[in-house]
Amino acid sequence: MSGRDNLPEDLLALALDTARAAAALVAEHRRAGVEVAATKSSVSDVVTEADRASEELIRSRILAARPDDGFLGEEGTSFDGTSGIRWVVDPIDGTVNFLYGIPSYAVSVAAQSMAGPEPETVAGVVLDVSTGAAYTAIPGAGAFRDGVRLGVRAPAPMAERLVLTGFNYSAELRRIQAAAVGRMLPQVRDIRRLGSCALDLCRVAEGSADAYVEEGISDWDHAAGDLIAREAGAVVELTTGVGGNDALICAPAHGFADFRTLVADCGFLAA
Repeated sequence: MSGRDNLPEDLLALALDTARAAAALVAEHRRAGVEVAATKSSVSDVVTEADRASEELIRSRILAARPDDGFLGEEGTSFDGTSGIRWVVDPIDGTVNFLYGIPSYAVSVAAQSMAGPEPETVAGVVLDVSTGAAYTAIPGAGAFRDGVRLGVRAPAPMAERLVLTGFNYSAELRRIQAAAVGRMLPQVRDIRRLGSCALDLCRVAEGSADAYVEEGISDWDHAAGDLIAREAGAVVELTTGVGGNDALICAPAHGFADFRTLVADCGFLAA
């Protein structure tokens, strides 16, 4: 494929069509009833048949359109391509919510350029399965929800900021993270744990939350949402959490520095 075949606008169109089809499949599985197919790192880290079916649908559709691309999926699909583009996919981000019928889970599809020293997301889609809302972005063009441009919340004192977070699957690390949350809670408006990294990044992007921090995220969790948040005016930093895993910090550019200081002071990050 030539560089003209890798236009972000074309990649975004394919990502959006594919995410919508996968979301429809996930919704069908939810209506039919959900069972755990396997566990991964712990008994709380579950995989359902819908996760696997969604990833297979996404892989099949993308490779039918672009057979030379690479692919990285949460459920184990991983291979290199020759086109310079890699797709990073979370077939259901928020699987535990999906399992329990809590309406906060999404399909996340990102196209990344592999031309530089680090992968760069050049098209991102997060499709909220429960509402059908599609969050989209390409570099330099802004972020959108169903075609409406997004923007982060206006500046606010720390005591008036709503913070989103999440917890690792390790019981010991959860105890450490809970202590960090306890130290942060008196200093902010409130804290929410909603269960989907991809949607949490979109919530910061649309201004329905002021900030987000979580340790234990993977590439497929944030590849699309990271770009959406940045294009809406947020800063996103990938760093190391107190447990030694990747940790993500996201907040509007105007409030990022003081939020990051609070995150470090409360004990979320490695020393």
